[in-house]
Amino acid sequence: MEPLSHRGLPRLSWIDTLYSNFSYGAEDYDAEGHEEQKGPPEGSETMPYIDESPTMSPQLSTRSQGGGDSISPTPPEGLAPGVEAGKGLEMRKLVLSGFLASEEIYINQLEALLLPMKPLKATATTSQPVLTIQQIETIFYKIQDIYEIHKEFYDNLCPKVQQWDSQVTMGHLFQKLASQLGVYKAFVDNYKVALETAEKCSQSNNQFQKISEELKVKGPKDSKDSHTSVTMEALLYKPIDRVTRSTLVLHDLLKHTPVDHPDYPLLQDALRISQNFLSSINEDIDPRRTAVTTPKGETRQLVKDGFLVEMSESSRKLRHVFLFTDVLLCAKLKKTSAGKHQQYDCKWYIPLADLVFPSPEESDASPQVHPFPDHELEDMKMKISALKSEIQKEKANKGQSRAIERLKKKMFENEFLLLLNSPTIPFRIHNRNGKSYLFLLSSDYERSEWREAIQKLQKKDLQAFVLSSVELQVLTGSCFKLRTVHNIPVTSNKDDDESPGLYGFLHVIVHSAKGFKQSANLYCTLEVDSFGYFVSKAKTRVFRDTTEPKWDEEFEIELEGSQSLRILCYEKCYDKTKVNKDNNEIVDKIMGKGQIQLDPQTVESKNWHTDVIEMNGIKVEFSMKFTSRDMSLKRTPSKKQTGVFGVKISVVTKRERSKVPYIVRQCIEEVEKRGIEEVGIYRISGVATDIQALKAVFDANNKDILLMLSDMDINAIAGTLKLYFRELPEPLLTDRLYPAFMEGIALSDPAAKENCMMHLLRSLPDPNLITFLFLLEHLKRVADKEPINKMSLHNLATVFGPTLLRPSEVESKAHLTSAADIWSHDVMAQVQVLLYYLQHPPISFAELKRNTLYFSTDV
Repeated sequence: MEPLSHRGLPRLSWIDTLYSNFSYGAEDYDAEGHEEQKGPPEGSETMPYIDESPTMSPQLSTRSQGGGDSISPTPPEGLAPGVEAGKGLEMRKLVLSGFLASEEIYINQLEALLLPMKPLKATATTSQPVLTIQQIETIFYKIQDIYEIHKEFYDNLCPKVQQWDSQVTMGHLFQKLASQLGVYKAFVDNYKVALETAEKCSQSNNQFQKISEELKVKGPKDSKDSHTSVTMEALLYKPIDRVTRSTLVLHDLLKHTPVDHPDYPLLQDALRISQNFLSSINEDIDPRRTAVTTPKGETRQLVKDGFLVEMSESSRKLRHVFLFTDVLLCAKLKKTSAGKHQQYDCKWYIPLADLVFPSPEESDASPQVHPFPDHELEDMKMKISALKSEIQKEKANKGQSRAIERLKKKMFENEFLLLLNSPTIPFRIHNRNGKSYLFLLSSDYERSEWREAIQKLQKKDLQAFVLSSVELQVLTGSCFKLRTVHNIPVTSNKDDDESPGLYGFLHVIVHSAKGFKQSANLYCTLEVDSFGYFVSKAKTRVFRDTTEPKWDEEFEIELEGSQSLRILCYEKCYDKTKVNKDNNEIVDKIMGKGQIQLDPQTVESKNWHTDVIEMNGIKVEFSMKFTSRDMSLKRTPSKKQTGVFGVKISVVTKRERSKVPYIVRQCIEEVEKRGIEEVGIYRISGVATDIQALKAVFDANNKDILLMLSDMDINAIAGTLKLYFRELPEPLLTDRLYPAFMEGIALSDPAAKENCMMHLLRSLPDPNLITFLFLLEHLKRVADKEPINKMSLHNLATVFGPTLLRPSEVESKAHLTSAADIWSHDVMAQVQVLLYYLQHPPISFAELKRNTLYFSTDV
């Protein structure tokens, strides 16, 4: 597509535009985690808003894929009062005037695109259609909606700018515009298909070819040119360009808006929403940035880059990997002396013509990947949470900036170690002329993204080549300026005013999916981010032999500072020969994948929010709602004392004349019978409707309990057991003893800790203690099967700790200020308490009680 240039304005590179408009990142570190010297980027230029050239691409719209390092919504400095504020408001008017003029051009472009749609639709139902209804809907998908959104925005903004007043407010207009960005997401996801459909229709239909080659765009009202001819391809790119432009304007508006102006918080919110959207936008749109030329003389472009963990000489190294149109390059940041720009050092490269993926079976000959011990990962998380709290306290007390920087540096070191050591999913690539390379990723999602991006490029006519030392130096040198991911994706690299994420429980119903071309055995998995990487949290049942699966399954997912939800759709493979030797699991095929930002404003409502995620032509419909962690602390005792859920454990055991509640015994027996080798048992959520059905049967003491248990999905049974403990009127380890458990686990002296922790168990009521010890031995038996079920003692402590041991509602209000604080202060300690008992040699009820005489101190 030949880009159009705005008359009299120079063409600017996208990267320079970004640099000139956005503040440069806080700090960059080399691959080993050492701090690098920062410097201002080269080539900064000012960007005019009225520029019709389609030079931007969505994945270049923030300085980091995945939003790890986004534009700061806070201007560099607040505006000074008096004259400076006046100048700021005058600048506001100039920024708005320029944007309004470009908005008029954009609306005219959308109008030109919509103009042929009506006659095309009219002929579609005749005997001689130019295009079918489906083709029309694909090509012009969401254009009408986008046009109406911008027309309304323009009509409301125009009079405010024309009748300018220093107190004029228009932040609500930008906020509303940002809130409608979901339409753009749908447009971007369809963009590639729209272009391909338009191209195919042009080739097969001369009439449509003529229409699409010369669309008439009206000129601005005061322009001499009444119309300009533009191709349909060029116009279809305009919406992709537009969101980036709007985000830049918001940044400039904030810069020139006094902090106390009523527009300020509204513009800040609009910018936050826009940034979140840009960080999650579809990455399939081809980037328009060039590096050096390829051996065939074509322009080499950067397609994708990111930080990956490489296994190199039996140790983990963080690399920055760059995928160009014909080569994959693995690099690390070099240390530089003060004042010098950062540079990359190339570790290795593979021409895409020589790159192959080994099959799962071929991985057998590769060295085994040993996962990092869970308890060490948990320790890192605890340190990170504690450091976060210290930083917040220092800021609240207006502590010295040096002390805060020192804490931030410590936090970065721990986050860096966690990022380096947590990934376990192997991603192998092989150079057909020699060496193999192994990366470790945290999610199937990333592996699929890299694999698909490489395979898409390999469909082109690629040639093998060897780069000379000079060519390699030029290519590696271009990486610094071309990169889209600037900082290692850890929270210490985020701006202070960025969202801390959500803490609590996300309820998700996966309804159905459409768009499959052939019948298959289909299921979905759900992932959320936590501590900088993604974790699989739930899995639907396999819907067999269908093109339209209807799961209608509800899951409850615990969030730990999460900002994104991913849905992956798989085809189940039952061929036992296709086993991945790295993890001994049969490899299922990813049919589609998608990601959405968990916007607190959308999610934190009492009602279900229904949405559709589009992935490779497949549409998955789902609903979600969120319960904050402090809300989940509210325990409501059951009014129906004849049931078991929400009823005191002592009441249930007395009624049943048992030592351990029947529900606990039956669920544990079933898990040990057929679920103890299930991958992710207790971690993977069961279907909420199944869990509720089991809850109702246990509450009614129905005779069919055993029959129902034997037929039920094992994850639902595991989920029912967790729900029983969570719905007790008070936690199993009691409200009264909670503060003492928190103090006991913090003791440093092993002997003192042992005495305290055993004494606390003795202090529990007998039904609570016997049930706890029964559960403890079961969890140890589950952990014995860790090589198969991937559930270590640490994983199980993470799942059950916050369920068995929670602060009372009163206590949490007295000591904690936010949901994030609840996580950082308490949840890690709750996990450590359960872990202490899980790692302890077998604890006998009789032995404990025998020692009561020696420990008579009150708790």
